[in-house]
Parts: sequence; C-alpha cells; structure tokens
Amino acid sequence: MSSTLSHEVAEYRYGIRNNFTQFAHQLVQVFFVGLTLGMTRTVVPALAESEFGVAKGSFMMLTAFVIAFGFVKGTLNFVAGRLSERMGRKKVMFIGWLAAVPIPFMIMYAPSWNWIVAATVLLGVNQGLTWSMTQTSKLDLTTASQRGLTIGLNEFSGYFGVAVAGIVTGYLATAYGPREGLMIFGLTVVALAGLLTLLWVKDTLPWAHAEGRKHAAGQMVGPKPRYPANISEQPGTWEVFTLMSWRDARMASISQAGLVEKFVDALVWVFFPVYLYQHGLSLAGIGWVVGVYGFVWGISQFFTGHLSDHIGRRKPIILGMWLCGGGVALVMLGEGKLWWSFSAAVMGFGMALLYPTLSAAVSDIAHPNWRGSAIGIYRFWRDLGYGIGALLLGGVAAIFGGIEAGFWFTAAAMFASGAVVLLACEETHPRLNPA
Repeated sequence: MSSTLSHEVAEYRYGIRNNFTQFAHQLVQVFFVGLTLGMTRTVVPALAESEFGVAKGSFMMLTAFVIAFGFVKGTLNFVAGRLSERMGRKKVMFIGWLAAVPIPFMIMYAPSWNWIVAATVLLGVNQGLTWSMTQTSKLDLTTASQRGLTIGLNEFSGYFGVAVAGIVTGYLATAYGPREGLMIFGLTVVALAGLLTLLWVKDTLPWAHAEGRKHAAGQMVGPKPRYPANISEQPGTWEVFTLMSWRDARMASISQAGLVEKFVDALVWVFFPVYLYQHGLSLAGIGWVVGVYGFVWGISQFFTGHLSDHIGRRKPIILGMWLCGGGVALVMLGEGKLWWSFSAAVMGFGMALLYPTLSAAVSDIAHPNWRGSAIGIYRFWRDLGYGIGALLLGGVAAIFGGIEAGFWFTAAAMFASGAVVLLACEETHPRLNPA
C-alpha cells in the first residue's frame, strides 16, 4: 500500500505550479463559459419589449428566462457533481458545450419570447455542466492552502468573460443588429470552447481518487479539516444532499448564502438593464455600467480568494453579503451613469468577497471522496437562487408596480442572509480552525 501511494505522489502532484498548463487550460475554459453567459446580459433584457414582444409591465414574463435558467442550472450543477465522479470531469464539460450549440440559432430566429426562454434552458444546461467542471477540476489539482486562490482565479476568469461579453455584444448589436450580433458572437465562442476541450483539457478525476487514498492511509500533511462526522466514507447522493442542506449547520448556512446572493445577479441580469434603459442609457452605455459590476467582481476575485486563504472564510462572506446589499440600495439613491457605475462597483466588490470564499468554505470541509458531489449540491442551491430570486423579483415588482421594489427587496435579503452566516457558521479554514 505504501509503495503504491508513493508512486501516486510522484504521478499526481498537487499545486498550481505543478499543474500550471492544465490549470491555465481550465482558466481559458471558464472564460469561454463566462462569455457564453454574458452574451445574454445586455441586449436580450434591454430589448425584450421592442425586439422579442414582451408587453410593457409584464414583470413575470420578463423574468421567465432567468427563472428557467436558475432552476435548470441549479439542477444540472447537482447532476454534474455526481456524474463527474462516475464518468470524469472532461466528458461532462464537453457535453455542456454540445448543449450550447443551438443557443445562437434560437436567439437569431426567435419569433417570440418563448424561444428566448427555451434558449436559456439550454444555457442553464451549458453553465451547470461546464462551469461546475472548471471549478471541480482546479480543486482536484491544487492543495488545501490554495483553495481560496483557486476559486478566486476561476471566478475571476469566468466573470471577466461575462463582463467582456456584455460590452462586446452591446457594440455588435449596434453594428450588425441585435440578433445578428449575438449569432456571430455566440457561434464563435461555443465552437472555440468545444474544440479546446477536446484537444487540450485533461480529466482530473484521477487526482481526486489519489488524494482520497492518501487521506484513507493517513498520509496527508498539514492541519486536519473539520470534516462532518455524521456522514459515511462513501456516501450516497441523498446523504450528501441532506448534509449540505440542513444536517450540518456550516454547510446549510453556506448553501443559503449562495442561494440569496444570486438574487443580486438575477437583479443585475433582468432589472438593471431595463432600469438603465428606462432612464435613457444606450445599449453600449448599459453594457459599460453592467460591465463595471462584472469587471470589479471578476478582477477583485483575483485578490479576495487568496485573501481568504490568509484571514479565513467567515469574515469575507459576511462583509461581502452586507456590502453587496448596500451597493444594490445605492442604485436607488442617485442618478446618472457615474453614480450607477459606482453602485455597480460596490456590488461587484461585495460579490468578489463572498463568491469565491463560499465555494472555498465548502471545499475546506468536504472530503475528497465526495467533494465533487458537495460542490455540485452547493452550486445547486446557489444557482437555484437565480430562479427563486427572479421569481420573487417579478412578484415584488408586480405587487408594488415597479422594478424599483425589486432593488429594495434584494438589498434586504442580502443583509438578512449575512446575519444567518454570522450566527450559524464557524470558520472552516483548516489552519485557522483545525479539527
């Protein structure tokens, strides 16, 4: 047993530097995933009424495509985690890219908003399978002390892609028309990403298996994580799901925070472009304001993820929830492109503090034998927040007669969710709170 494990230590080396080529390929992949998501963020909601026939004031109809996206992506995150432990990370990622192929055509030839909703269902499949795998694959390759940095780099690359796509598609829509611009952009991104997956991405599941065997043999070094005691060595799907959802207070508080923070992203996706369009901004102007949110979120994660490796996970999560909620409220308290850009930047920095840190916290206390499932279930709850958030935003806007109510509702939800983490979650970093 010892000689076999020694051989695995040599064959499966961990750390970003030791796996830099594959790590870089995965960063490119998640950038393409972000581009695919971002191409629907500026043009589609802003022109829902004029281009795709959504009646003015139909708040539930407007939010329908994000509701569909959230429920589908959340479910596929759950499926992706379990699938990747059976068939490998690379195959799941490639299936995700195949699911994205029809999306540009559906937007191009959509006769009604229902086609946009259907295209967003496929977008949810794509995002659930591909983004989950970029995150899980990087965590397979890196060490416990690099988890915050790893998630930070992953989300930096992905949301930088979201921001770039929002701006580029705004200009392409102006130059070539909204449908044509999205068609050109979408086909280019999906074709390149699928090709790169086939040619250069390696499956990282063997690294996770080797790490699990080292844990079993007691050969892992460094601080011991506070793994949940009330779970089997090789747990089934339901056992991991219940642990993540309510049986472990830390996992449950992290999952609810992930769900609620997606209310902000649903707001930015659906209501923010409409709000800015109603206040006279051009498509390009909307792209830049919404892009500030994405750029600050993306770029800041380069630092905030690594910061959590030093100061812990709990403080950045709580501060990020409250700061992000404050940024949402700021949108309503001023006027003008500069003010809205500042508000978007505050929201983006709050997201940068909490977003990679939540995933890193899950990774801290999830055993490598079921880490893929734990990440998938956390991402299930988190991205279900798109659907639940959009549903609640549409309902609140309909009840109170305007999208402004959605901003206040989201801000309040973020403050309340941060308080839950404060009260229910202990520090998860093994060095700061070892078993």
